[in-house]
Amino acid sequence: MFNQAHSERVAFIFDRLEIRGFSWWNEVSGRGSESGEPRMGTHTWPELNSSALTIIPDEKVDPLLEAIRKLDEVNKEVGIRAFVMNVEKQY
Repeated sequence: MFNQAHSERVAFIFDRLEIRGFSWWNEVSGRGSESGEPRMGTHTWPELNSSALTIIPDEKVDPLLEAIRKLDEVNKEVGIRAFVMNVEKQY
């Protein structure tokens, strides 16, 4: 999940890490669980998020998380978060 301001940077990270397969959703609304401002696409909260989902090999997880952490450190108020889940089976 990330503020739309990070869209080009996230795409760059995927390219740099050779993450080819992903799904991407634009105009996702929500609010961070700790300190994030709402991103609702309304007059009061005009910004929106985007979301990307990718299934990657285990060896790419830590480099991806590290790249996202570094991007978040640049400007915490813009916002980006990553979540890791195990995929038990894939067709």
